[in-house]
Amino acid sequence: MSKRDELIEKYAEDIKSKFGETPNMDLLTKVAVGLGPAIYNLDASKVSGSDEKELETVKNNFLIKKLGLVDSPALMEGINKVIAKYGQSEKNKHRAVIYYMLAKHFGKESVYN
Repeated sequence: MSKRDELIEKYAEDIKSKFGETPNMDLLTKVAVGLGPAIYNLDASKVSGSDEKELETVKNNFLIKKLGLVDSPALMEGINKVIAKYGQSEKNKHRAVIYYMLAKHFGKESVYN
């Protein structure tokens, strides 16, 4: 099993255990591939739920640029909802899981087709 496949399995486990959902493995794989080499970098592969600057980056670079959403308070509400469900105290919030859950939250799975 490749390193990427191992990471995707880890992300799938997080989605099952933290969000109580069975992940769409095709979508999850596309999100992980879309992140490129960032998934292998310990710092870049995680999202700090308490760092406002980091959350702004998620909003601007992922929600607005990648998913094509229009900036509104609903974007930060969506991010905060996903972070809260992941667990504010959870240190290892994987970027691929956050992005996957945000794509689902905003109904933008089609961006990865």
